Amino acid sequence: MTEKRMSRWYFGGIASCGAACCTHPLDLVKVHLQTQQEVKMKMVGMAMQVVKNDGVLALYNGLSASLCRQMSYSLTRFAIYETVRDMLGSSSQGPMPFYQKVMLGAFGGFTGGFIGTPADMVNVRMQNDVKLPPELRRNYKHALDGLYRVFREEGVKRLFSGATMASSRGALVTVGQLACYDQAKQLVLGTGLLGDNVLTHFLSSFIAGGCATVLCQPLDVMKTRLMNSKGEYTSVTHCLKETAKLGPQGFYKGLVPAGIRLIPHTVLTFLFLEQLKNRFGIIVVS
Repeated sequence: MTEKRMSRWYFGGIASCGAACCTHPLDLVKVHLQTQQEVKMKMVGMAMQVVKNDGVLALYNGLSASLCRQMSYSLTRFAIYETVRDMLGSSSQGPMPFYQKVMLGAFGGFTGGFIGTPADMVNVRMQNDVKLPPELRRNYKHALDGLYRVFREEGVKRLFSGATMASSRGALVTVGQLACYDQAKQLVLGTGLLGDNVLTHFLSSFIAGGCATVLCQPLDVMKTRLMNSKGEYTSVTHCLKETAKLGPQGFYKGLVPAGIRLIPHTVLTFLFLEQLKNRFGIIVVS
């Protein structure tokens, strides 16, 4: 008989919040780059402008909304993916095939993306506020204030602006992160060169972060544009056409900062998740 620790359903949300606290400035710079209609600044220049105009703490604008998003979007997708994966894995006495991981990741990510859309929209707006002239800033005090004001001033429908893009992006990034992490970890352990340790977790999550960045960047750009819109886009199709005018690079605007943000975020999330599982997970005897 051997003991094995299984992740609890809410560990993914907690781990994602921990990672978000570390990578939030990179996420903020990424949003600023994506909302430029013309490429005027690169990553370092944008970060320096934010600090110069509003101070170092401005790099953490929207942190409450980012944490709120992780506790809705990430908690949901991790809970669905890991609960079903562990259930099917225990019944079949073996790891799931990769195609099943992909389908499960897509479903979990799509569901989480929809649930997390309101917090995601407020997150984008709060991060982008420092770019706007003072008279045009929304000045949300925190995430809950932002959610309430959008509901009161713009209606429930506006809370789910960009939900299609957010859900589609959620599906792709969850396939890239969770499914690819599990598969990469399985392959690394299968070589017999490394055990189930921090180095294996780092390598697997680094690969997963790269996959997720490439998969979701085009949808991430459009989602950010739709959520930050003040009415200039009449539909998803209109946003697609306007972005396409910038050429193929328009859909991969901010790819480097997106990767610089998403890969560390992925690595930190899984490092935190594995440590939570190893210390506080459910003990299963087999």
